[in-house]
Amino acid sequence: QFKLIVENPEKPIASGLELKAFVEYYPDRMEDLQDKLILLVDDDIIDIPLLGFIPYCCLEIESEIDFGQVIASNKVISKEISIANHGSSPGMFEISYDGVILASITPASGIVKPKSKRTIQVDICTDVPRVIKEVMKVELEGRGCTEVWVTAVVVEQVLEVLGASCGKVVECINFGPVYFGTSKTEQISLYNKSPENMDWVAVLEDNPIGGEMGTDLQRSTDAVLQNLSLKNRDVDVFTLILCTPNQGTLLPYEKSLVTLCFSPEKFKGDFEVHDSSLKQDYVLFLRFETVGNRGGYLQARDDGNHPHHVDLALMGSGLPVMVTFNPGPEINFMDCYLGERREVLCTLKNESDSLPVTFSFRKAAHFNISPEKGKIKKKSAKDVMISFSPHQIGTFKMKQIIDIIGTGVDKNNLHDLKKISFHQLYLSLMGVCKAKQKEIPVTINPGLTPAVSNATGQFVVDGTEECADAARGAIQSTDAAPVAILKSTQTRIHTHQINRNCKDDALTAFPNDRATSVRPGEWDKKYRTIFTKTERYNLIDPKFAYTDHDGMFKLLYFHVLFFFSLPCRQFDMYNDPVNTGIKPGEGLKSPNITCFPKEKPQLKMPPLDDDCLLTSRKLATITSTSTNKETWGWLSPVPSSNREKEDCSLTLTHKQLHQIFIGPSTIDFGDVCVYSTTTKELHIINNLLVHIWIQIEMEIEELQGTCPLSQVVPPLTKTHVPIVFETITPGSFKRSFAYKINNQHLGHVLVVANAVPIELQLSTRELILDPVPGCLAGTEFRATVRVYNPRNHPAEFIWKPVTTDRKPAFSIWPARGTVEAYSDLECEVVWCPGFNSPEEGEFILCVLRGNAIKLKCFAKVTIHT
Repeated sequence: QFKLIVENPEKPIASGLELKAFVEYYPDRMEDLQDKLILLVDDDIIDIPLLGFIPYCCLEIESEIDFGQVIASNKVISKEISIANHGSSPGMFEISYDGVILASITPASGIVKPKSKRTIQVDICTDVPRVIKEVMKVELEGRGCTEVWVTAVVVEQVLEVLGASCGKVVECINFGPVYFGTSKTEQISLYNKSPENMDWVAVLEDNPIGGEMGTDLQRSTDAVLQNLSLKNRDVDVFTLILCTPNQGTLLPYEKSLVTLCFSPEKFKGDFEVHDSSLKQDYVLFLRFETVGNRGGYLQARDDGNHPHHVDLALMGSGLPVMVTFNPGPEINFMDCYLGERREVLCTLKNESDSLPVTFSFRKAAHFNISPEKGKIKKKSAKDVMISFSPHQIGTFKMKQIIDIIGTGVDKNNLHDLKKISFHQLYLSLMGVCKAKQKEIPVTINPGLTPAVSNATGQFVVDGTEECADAARGAIQSTDAAPVAILKSTQTRIHTHQINRNCKDDALTAFPNDRATSVRPGEWDKKYRTIFTKTERYNLIDPKFAYTDHDGMFKLLYFHVLFFFSLPCRQFDMYNDPVNTGIKPGEGLKSPNITCFPKEKPQLKMPPLDDDCLLTSRKLATITSTSTNKETWGWLSPVPSSNREKEDCSLTLTHKQLHQIFIGPSTIDFGDVCVYSTTTKELHIINNLLVHIWIQIEMEIEELQGTCPLSQVVPPLTKTHVPIVFETITPGSFKRSFAYKINNQHLGHVLVVANAVPIELQLSTRELILDPVPGCLAGTEFRATVRVYNPRNHPAEFIWKPVTTDRKPAFSIWPARGTVEAYSDLECEVVWCPGFNSPEEGEFILCVLRGNAIKLKCFAKVTIHT
């Protein structure tokens, strides 16, 4: 099989020349050959080996596919493995798998080209937690059968609540007693005990079974039954329980610190502050859910499944401040004189048996408190000295405010604790300061008010009526110093001669009025001195002062400007979107408010960016609102209006994504016939106040009939997408498709089906035909058999008799037909008796693209002798 082509030289080859020889190989069988060439060089013999190999393939595959640790998320995940061909000819492979764990193996057979690789994709479904260890048998050309192991550990996505200090799992946080108006914080840790990222959100269960919203649990049953309205009180849970943060993302095996705040508020309409029955106990549940199970609502409604979550019980009590005063709340001090002091000892008693009280007295004029601040332990008392030290004469009634100090938090930052005054108590303090009577000795008054006094004089002696001759200015001598008394309004002895005929419309100016000034208080009024009646000098600077004409013009200008600007100001006052600009009092009467019907209070949904907790009651309310507003018609496939474009470009938070339900997350078609078309609905519920854009990425061949794949869902609206399943390959089907919200938030839905061939079933495999009672001998025998179609696709059938050497005596009608899906059809079998008629017969029910069933028929012939 080797052929040598060469021309051997007849003469020796000179130095530097060469000789070429060609060897051709022609294999005629599938085996390698070996031979040699003999080269004679002068006296030397050289053997040259010849090796002939046929082309072959050398296939190699990895022995294991390890998916590692993954979470059970109802998702089909894939991993690839390569088959390499290191040989010189193509090689064939074939993969066989007998289990049900692996979702698909693609491709299951094929050819690998020389010096290349072929990628095999293996899919598994992470629907339930389990340990996967499956084996695939791979038949490789030239190497035989090889085993490939597929391993994976599917675990549950676990979220745990741990104590911030102890690090152990906690199920309940007890805040204990807290005063109304104050806050108390506790810290916990959220732990992602899973190998993948986890998006979480906090939901407050404000209407759970076994929860309490302000009931005093220490009261008797009869007392609680007498006040059942406590269960129906409207408690603002958005301020009762705060959680920061209330949404977030946890990395694999990461812990995150969460702060919880309990802030009880006293119910409105309660009676006495000191009534111990005002204690309010609260029991609520805070649920931490994983975002991504957005089909949880529909599944909970259908099959009772719930999304992954962990519940944390929250307990706490709200207490009123119970402080009494003895004496109090009104304290009357004894009368005292200016500069004296009166004291009263007041006892403050804390009636609460659960919490201490920290108080602080505010400053009050004429009253002093010692100590001003302090702390009273539970069921204890503290003495406070209240003193009355007046600084002026009079009767004083003061409202003394006592601040009760507690701990408050900033709603935006629960870590920032601060002292606040959350409650005030009041004391009424009353005291009287009397004046001491003091006799003022009369001194000589020269008739002029001293320069240090004010414009009206000081210590002007009253009682001038005792002087008999006031007009002459008589001087009266007494035991005290002599006094000069003069009534200037009744005498003219000092009036200057030129001022004796002046009018009486001038004002009197004392000698010391407006000291160091050269002008009076008002320029348009005249002032004269008290004795000589000389007109007061008034200096006017012509460079700066207005003339009489300028002053009048300026005054007129201001009046005109005010008159014309009044309507403009009135228009601006009433120019708003509600009012129409009509001024009040123009003859229109406002309608009576009582004539309008009262609207039922509705739950106000917080705005889109509100930072409050989600509550189960709120989610139930908006979900019912959305489901009542169903839209089954055509929706826009892409955002068109400006508002839709703006809404659909938003990046939604975890809380907003948690209010969008797309599901169920697993669509199970059950047993489905090949060549049939089955439809199930994927529901979409938008509980937000904005539009959302849903885009379905459908790359699965069996689901190509699904339409529409893109929809813009309006706010508070429910719609659906028909998921169409068609297949021509029998077997188990598990695939998942993805969808996007606003072209950025990714989700997935698992589709499960069992594709089965078309099948018909018979009511019996053996049919006995009896003679009809009352009929003559020799008549036909009849019986019926029922054909059932348990599948979802119509089945066409034909009855074929099994022929023998003897003439058939059995017939069936109808001989062919169609049985609709999930229905049945009755066929009649007839046996005609004859001389040589066989009493047994067979029919084969042949189903188009389906199964075949054999029916045996027996005629029950009775021979009478």
